Amino acid sequence: MEKVNSIIEAIAHEKNISLSSAKEAFKIALINTAKRLVSRSAYFEVEEDKEKDKIHLYRILTVVEDDSPLLENEETKDRYISLSEAKEYGDVEVGDKIKDEFIMEEYGSVGASNFYKELEYHLQRKIEQELFDGYVKKVGTIIFGQVERVDMDENTYVEIGELRGILPMRNRIKGEKFKPGDTLKALLKYVRVEKGRGMFLELTRTAPKFLEELIKKEVPEIQDGLVEIVASARIPGDRAKVALRTDRPNIDPVGATVGQGGVRINAVSKELNGENIDCIEYSPIPEVYISKALSPAIVKNVKIVSNTPNSKKAIVDITSDQKAKAIGKNGVNIRLASMLTKFEIELNEVEGTTQILEDKPTQKTTDTSALESLFK
Repeated sequence: MEKVNSIIEAIAHEKNISLSSAKEAFKIALINTAKRLVSRSAYFEVEEDKEKDKIHLYRILTVVEDDSPLLENEETKDRYISLSEAKEYGDVEVGDKIKDEFIMEEYGSVGASNFYKELEYHLQRKIEQELFDGYVKKVGTIIFGQVERVDMDENTYVEIGELRGILPMRNRIKGEKFKPGDTLKALLKYVRVEKGRGMFLELTRTAPKFLEELIKKEVPEIQDGLVEIVASARIPGDRAKVALRTDRPNIDPVGATVGQGGVRINAVSKELNGENIDCIEYSPIPEVYISKALSPAIVKNVKIVSNTPNSKKAIVDITSDQKAKAIGKNGVNIRLASMLTKFEIELNEVEGTTQILEDKPTQKTTDTSALESLFK
């Protein structure tokens, strides 16, 4: 076959697939067509002559003894040739491989028709595979789509490029409603291929990762790697906590994420149906981390009981006036703190109350006598 590369390039452009995928489909189609015309058990190889822009198809035969049982086996006989028959190819020995060029053009319209069917089939498989691989790379990222319909079970079907996505009711924030024509923003959870259903995308708006991706899009410092989201925990549509850190001493990770006047975090909250988002600064010290995670409550003391991969538990001393804040409405605050830190948190009520010191204006002084000794 001549001018193969130009033909394959045209196919790749038409089908919108990579050149390598188009070339692989072309070669597979050649081999399968040859097998259809000769024998399914025959063995073929394709060789490319880049200099002459040609492609050669060879039938490979292994030389065996004339009385070899391999020549009688229906499943393997078309891969072998007897030593006496192989002599016409020259001086050969048992075990040698003979390459016999297969000329597709000799089979006329039958060969062309079979090749066309095989090529169309394998090109379609390559299109689907590239599409699948492309969306697999997008898993864990935010994608947009237009709502097509909502079924009786409140599952939302979304048109996303060439595919259809589904936002199951369990992955939808409580209280959300969508209608056909709405633009929907969601996290791609995974790509699935099911018999009779084909390939489809499952979406979610309830995963903590969706919250993190929304925050990243709103906060340039996170996009630039100056601030890192260490962990997050959500009760979708109600409340969430996000732990942040930075190695830059001149950057406040919480302040950067919240934004001036709360503009950044409020934009995220609006997208999440009004979800209340608490931002805290991460600490590698478990006691400090747990204490911050329980905010707005102020704790007296944190004691780590166990800290192993299989058992993480902390006992937190807290006064009666802070206990309700630590627990939160319906236990939401302590649940989120536990989810965020990965520690089982047990509250231990202690006597007394916690006084919150009010910030007082810093008083300036002009008395520098205490520093005079440094310069003597």
